[in-house]
Amino acid sequence: QEQLVESGGGLVQPGGSLRLSCITSGLTVPNYHIGWFRQAPGKEREGVSCESRSGGSYYVDSVKGRFTISKDNAKNTVYLQMNNLKPEDTAVYYCAAVRSLTYYCSAFDTYNIWGQGTEVTVSS
Repeated sequence: QEQLVESGGGLVQPGGSLRLSCITSGLTVPNYHIGWFRQAPGKEREGVSCESRSGGSYYVDSVKGRFTISKDNAKNTVYLQMNNLKPEDTAVYYCAAVRSLTYYCSAFDTYNIWGQGTEVTVSS
């Protein structure tokens, strides 16, 4: 059974950093696009970043230069390093996956395997 479990959220001051982890089980990471999404209070869920099965990555404009997605295939784990965090980054962050043959990973409406989420709060 495919499963994703996120961790690493918490409370951080503006300008601080967090690293989110997504541990996968029941799926072979190289065969999937893996993405990070977030949902802020009162807002729709949005795709933040993804890494394709071919290794290409995508970032939404609001996090470019601050967030970095990476994966460790040996550990079946995907990370999201978040630096220079801003209050507007406050949200529940979700890891998601889709088994896909496409080259690009940014078709966020196709992701169909989801974790339970981890909460990130950026506040002084």
